[in-house]
Amino acid sequence: MTKRCAWVPVDNQLYCDYHDKEWGKPIYDDQKLFELLCLESYQSGLSWLTVLRKRSAFNQVFHNYEIAKVAQFTEDEMADALQNPGIIRHRLKLAATVNNAQALLKMQEAGLSFSDYLWGFVDGEPINNLVDQQHPVPAQTDLSVALAKDLKKRGFKFLGPTTIYSFMQASGMVNDHECTCSFK
Repeated sequence: MTKRCAWVPVDNQLYCDYHDKEWGKPIYDDQKLFELLCLESYQSGLSWLTVLRKRSAFNQVFHNYEIAKVAQFTEDEMADALQNPGIIRHRLKLAATVNNAQALLKMQEAGLSFSDYLWGFVDGEPINNLVDQQHPVPAQTDLSVALAKDLKKRGFKFLGPTTIYSFMQASGMVNDHECTCSFK
C-alpha cells in the first residue's frame, strides 16, 4: 500500500501527484530551480495548493521561467500580469520574480551556475532527515537562514528563511519525507 507524508491530502490528486512525482526529488537545472524558487515565494501567506492550481498560468505569464526573458519583463507585461485572475496578483511577489531573475542572470554571467551555487550549501548531496512524530519538520534551519541571507546579499528579494527551507525541501536539497512515506 502506498503511504504518503501526513501533510498530503489524499483526496486531492493534484497534491498527491506533486508529492509523489516532484516534491523532494533533486533538481539540478537552473531554470527549474528558478521556477520552484518563484513558486515558493508566491506561496508565502497562502496555501501551497493555491500555488499548484495557478502554476500553469504563472508559467504562461513568466515565459516558462526562462531566466533571461523574465529578467527583461516589461512594465506592460507587469500591468497585464496584475490583471490576470489565473495567477496570484501580488505586485511585490511579481516584482520580486523579475528582480530575482535579474540577480540570477548576474550570477550566471559571472560564470556561476544557480544549481552549483545552491547545491554547494549542502555539499552537493541531499540532507536526509529523520522525520516522524518525535522529529517534526522545522519551519527553518540555520542552513536556510544562511542561504536566505546570502541570496539577499546577492540582490534576491522576498525569500526569507522559512520560504527558503520550503524551497530546499521541494528541490530535493533536503529530504523531509516522513519515515513511513513510500516516496522517501
